[in-house]
Amino acid sequence: MSKNITACVIIIGNEILSGRTQDLNLAYIGRRCDELGIRLNESRVIPDVEATIVTTVNACRAVFTYVFTTGGIGPTHDDISSAAIARAFGKKMQRRKDAVAAMERHYRPGKLNEASLNMADLPEDAILIDNPISGAPGFQLENVFVLAGVPIIMQAMFEGIVERLTGGAPMLTAKVATNLGESTVAGELAKLQQSYADVSIGSYPYFRQGKFGVNLVMRSTDAARLKQLADDIKTMIRKLQGEVLE
Repeated sequence: MSKNITACVIIIGNEILSGRTQDLNLAYIGRRCDELGIRLNESRVIPDVEATIVTTVNACRAVFTYVFTTGGIGPTHDDISSAAIARAFGKKMQRRKDAVAAMERHYRPGKLNEASLNMADLPEDAILIDNPISGAPGFQLENVFVLAGVPIIMQAMFEGIVERLTGGAPMLTAKVATNLGESTVAGELAKLQQSYADVSIGSYPYFRQGKFGVNLVMRSTDAARLKQLADDIKTMIRKLQGEVLE
């Protein structure tokens, strides 16, 4: 079941592509998807261009169980994600009374100006996503969840939609580190991967305190299988005259 529940993250923002802003949302969503038993299989970073947003959202929502977008739902002229995603679904934009009411609960009287109210212009029929941090909601259209780009707000929004998501078995992770290099373990590691085709094995070299080594990371939904593989990897390292570091 869980292998068929997939997700994609679409990160929207010129500031991400330019390098001026570092994305922090993908790591959070990826970790939570693992815990929820959802396989985050792809991420895309795209600019604040309506046609690109429309094309990307439509392509991804047809392939993945869930699509999470981040960014572009603020009050300024370059925040075009809401309108672009409405267009992707063939929906009209409208000033949503429920969104205005949600924002009024967070703003002091007289502080909710027209620029702020732009964030209440959302696609018709969209299901609101609560924003307990600043009030302006995200929204859901079918399998697409439109979230803020500010990490603390995105995280709060994501936690608010967890009950709407159907997952499977959580993805578990184990790690074994060694002082051996990738070229030394490559051959034997490939044999282990063949024997454990149901477990993902990743090899990640490191350099710290003047020494090289490699972290071998395993991912599976089966805890027993994961432990068995970790033990076999440790045995492999020792046979290759290496040290198991952790």
